[in-house]
Amino acid sequence: MKAIDLFAGAGGFSTGAAAAGVEVVWAANHWPLAVEVHAANHPGVAHACQDLHQARWETVPDHDLLLASPCCQGHSNARGKDKPHSDASRSTAWAVVSAAEYHRPHFFIVENVEEFRDWVLYPSWCDALRRLGYSLSETILDAADVGVPQERVRLFVVGVRATVPLAIKVPREAHRTARDFVRFDDGMRWAPLHRRGRAEATLARVAAGRRRFGERFLAPFYGSGSGLTGRSLDRPIGTLTTLARWMVVDGERVRMLSPGEALAAMSFPSGYQVAGTIRDQNILIGNAVCPLVAKCVIQQVISAA
Repeated sequence: MKAIDLFAGAGGFSTGAAAAGVEVVWAANHWPLAVEVHAANHPGVAHACQDLHQARWETVPDHDLLLASPCCQGHSNARGKDKPHSDASRSTAWAVVSAAEYHRPHFFIVENVEEFRDWVLYPSWCDALRRLGYSLSETILDAADVGVPQERVRLFVVGVRATVPLAIKVPREAHRTARDFVRFDDGMRWAPLHRRGRAEATLARVAAGRRRFGERFLAPFYGSGSGLTGRSLDRPIGTLTTLARWMVVDGERVRMLSPGEALAAMSFPSGYQVAGTIRDQNILIGNAVCPLVAKCVIQQVISAA
């Protein structure tokens, strides 16, 4: 089976597809750095750096499976007040319809946040795909239930060119914890907890975490997702976003989660490479599809077909 990967980013969907035995033949993203990272980790894939609103689908290789993770920021509750750029962000999902109309692959899988279904045009988007001959099914998965050491809830819309939609039932796995990837002794740079300029809210959050979990735990910045209490290393980490928000606490020293730890928290394989500034790497990782979840969903699609 051959696949293409739209909005490929750091390559989570492609990595999961390869692990499921699918050959990814083409991948695209509008960000040159994302294309560079994807190409470094998937050198056998043809790449395009382009805005998929203007894609020339006739230049894309034939494929059986279309993978796509359209921009989620315009749908997520974390986006804040709607702005014009949110409309442009949401419209990226129409590239899936354009690609499917031209190539008519037998399957497609679209990943996004749950709120994708609240988009005012979501019914029209689904209707367009159904008019192309696809039957659709929706599956909501928490990555932690699939064996990823991170709580990350995402929607997967699966399409098949058939009269009956595919039933996707991913087996639930035992939860893995943050202890699987947080490293305290590998030479990373730490900072003193009590230093000039440290926010009182951060100190209060760490103090609350210490009372509950001892000397070693995770402390998130911002107010949601364990924001006031800290988070035990004996549970999956909370959702990684494009912002660095997870601080590792070890007694009186602290540091942010490293990109290597973040990759592991997303279930990328050991040795996977990202590039750019730390901020760039956080964006690449936070926007990615968890490879293990992608693998499981793709395997389910193949077995259910």
